[in-house]
Amino acid sequence: MALERVADGVWLLRGDLRGAMNVYFIEDGEGVVQFDAGTKAMRKKVAATARDLGGLKRIVLGHAHADHRGTAPYLGAPVFCHPDEVPFAEAEEAVTPYFDLSLLPVAPVRWIYPTLLRRWDGGPVKIDGTVAEGDEVAGFEVLHFPGHAPGLIGLWRQRDRVALVSDVVYLVDSTRLKPLPHGEASVPHPAWAWNHQEAKRSLRRLAALEPLVVGAGHERPLRGDNLRATLEAAADKY
Repeated sequence: MALERVADGVWLLRGDLRGAMNVYFIEDGEGVVQFDAGTKAMRKKVAATARDLGGLKRIVLGHAHADHRGTAPYLGAPVFCHPDEVPFAEAEEAVTPYFDLSLLPVAPVRWIYPTLLRRWDGGPVKIDGTVAEGDEVAGFEVLHFPGHAPGLIGLWRQRDRVALVSDVVYLVDSTRLKPLPHGEASVPHPAWAWNHQEAKRSLRRLAALEPLVVGAGHERPLRGDNLRATLEAAADKY
């Protein structure tokens, strides 16, 4: 669970399964805003890291799936999400109702996911407020990227073209629980989609921004001058 600098005033903490679960910290005055909440197993390290960075001011969920809300109930900070994610963030269930695990092609992976989701989950999260398209979070603009989840959001900073995007794009093969080859990306698998066609449109919207850095919800960030081509190709997978 090493801390790495992603961009000016932005840090990434990776943890849990193969270090593939991501929590971002964004400098905000004397403290930091946390974007996404990772898994329950990361809670102590996330709390310590936030303290080391000046203190946690608030948590903003990219969305409310079990592996993105896991630490939120344990950190004592107000939690925000998109209005469309509130019922899922506050729900008891670790397995989101619109998931269709039968679509996963590998049987052992289908069988293990309910156990993994319960292990990753920290339980229901009390939502203190909401953020939506056009709002500002620690110098980033909130963008709504529905599809993988109805209220999935990303954070966009135009001045250096940095995008923190939760699960708008996958840098992992969720059907086999392993990283994608370096530099490759995909739209999230339909098994996890609230609306798969919307997920593809959202990924194309991200591509059109022509980001230089894409911090996703899993694995190390994508970097480069031609990420648009990578992201557009990713939208055509699945």
